[in-house]
Amino acid sequence: MPVQHPSTPARDGDILPLPPKVPRVHRSRLTRWIGRTILKAGGWKMVGEFPDVPKAVLIGAPHSSNWDGVWGFSAVLALGLDLRILGKKELFWGPMGWLMRMLGVIPIDRSAPGGFVAQSIETMKNADALWIGIAPEGTRKQVDQWKSGFWKLAKGADVPVVLEYFHYPDKIIGIGPTIEMSDDMEADMAKIREWYAPWQGKNRGTT
Repeated sequence: MPVQHPSTPARDGDILPLPPKVPRVHRSRLTRWIGRTILKAGGWKMVGEFPDVPKAVLIGAPHSSNWDGVWGFSAVLALGLDLRILGKKELFWGPMGWLMRMLGVIPIDRSAPGGFVAQSIETMKNADALWIGIAPEGTRKQVDQWKSGFWKLAKGADVPVVLEYFHYPDKIIGIGPTIEMSDDMEADMAKIREWYAPWQGKNRGTT
């Protein structure tokens, strides 16, 4: 039986519209065209609906291949979405620093008190609008437990978690529900992993 993808609102081709409050970058028409062209050439499309919120943690799974980055970054280009990711500060040297910032990477000092979670919470609280993208599995390999950083960040900053997925059999990048974190981390994590069960990455699913 085929899986049931989230319903899709009024579409902009195979790219979803961004609501007014979602942060975006003013990319050129050429840049957005490049993103659309890569997705179209690969046969990929988007389904679902973005929430109209200025701050969120977006998690993406299953993450089983480097190709996820190709399709995901192409979607971000096509959308004009200002999605930031976290990276260790050691990556920001010389010309690499310019490249990391251009790609939307936020430098994190892993040796600072509280680690990346505390710094990310502070960054989120101080921003007027900020979406941070995280791969909760933390690796391309199958894992029994997801990393809890995304939950701690969302809970500490009091922002929702947006569920994004890759489904390679149908070549779908989907935007699923937006969830507020409760006081029960284990229950929230279990509920989210259960929602991801139908989706299949290039090399595996999440369960």
